[in-house]
Amino acid sequence: MSQTGSKGSARTVIIRRALASDLPSIAKLDEKATGRSKPDYWKRLFEHFSQATGETRAFLVASVDDRVVGFMTGEVRAFEFGSDPCGWVFALTVDSHLRVQNIGTLLFEAICEIFKQAGVDKVRTMIGRDNHLVLAFFRSLGMMAGPFIQLERDLE
Repeated sequence: MSQTGSKGSARTVIIRRALASDLPSIAKLDEKATGRSKPDYWKRLFEHFSQATGETRAFLVASVDDRVVGFMTGEVRAFEFGSDPCGWVFALTVDSHLRVQNIGTLLFEAICEIFKQAGVDKVRTMIGRDNHLVLAFFRSLGMMAGPFIQLERDLE
């Protein structure tokens, strides 16, 4: 899909669609970032994204020296909550040792290009209020608060 040298590094970062063989690396990166092991979740998500027709879903990985060092998932969603169609980023993780090498930015740019090709002109995501690192990352890419407010209630 894309091959780009990251800034400040002599290594080449390759952004491409995820393969089934990437799932163990994806699950390991996620577990390192979240503290929770959920390989079955990533397998189901990969299968869901693999069944997509057209270019409305993306499960991307970033690799350096044939090693998966990051991933991002997203898809175009239409008309939920009265929204015009737009791209949604659902997951982003980059190896903590490589975060300052623009890998997240490369993943985000690649998924935004997929969304543009699908005919939408807006991208959204949701993050935890206390996740200051991810909030700062997305704000550095020009993202800001959108028109919707998330509400929730515990189910008894």
